[in-house]
Amino acid sequence: MESTNKTSQDRASKIGSIVVFGLAVLGLVFLVYKRDLFSTNPIGVIIQVLAAGLMVWARITFGTRSFHAIANTTEGKLVTNGPYQLLRHPIYAAIVYFVWAGVLSHLFIDAIAAAVLISVCLIIRMLIEEKFLLMAYDEYSTYSKRTYRLIPFLF
Repeated sequence: MESTNKTSQDRASKIGSIVVFGLAVLGLVFLVYKRDLFSTNPIGVIIQVLAAGLMVWARITFGTRSFHAIANTTEGKLVTNGPYQLLRHPIYAAIVYFVWAGVLSHLFIDAIAAAVLISVCLIIRMLIEEKFLLMAYDEYSTYSKRTYRLIPFLF
């Protein structure tokens, strides 16, 4: 009975991860459509360039592991080097930084709402992934205590 309950909770978590991922993508599409994703001020552009660099660095560090729409762990060792030394979720962090740098150049209520939606969805996604990472990697608990989730030195 307990195994069946755990399986259904895992399934619900995976479905939830797809839903929040889809909502985040819709938020990004909306910002592109409204032309509110890309910054128009120099500081915002610099932040977006750095965020894109962080994403590329994280993808290179993560290696050839595939990307999943479902919150899944991938085969192999827990990645804790590169940007993963500072952040548990540098790719999601890069997206959040990029989005907010763009939206702060376009302070419209709908753009702010989309940025909040994207951020909340990605935080939910991170929490779901962390649940699976804790089950898959014994060392994840220790790793998560010494690294920040999204913002270095804060969160």
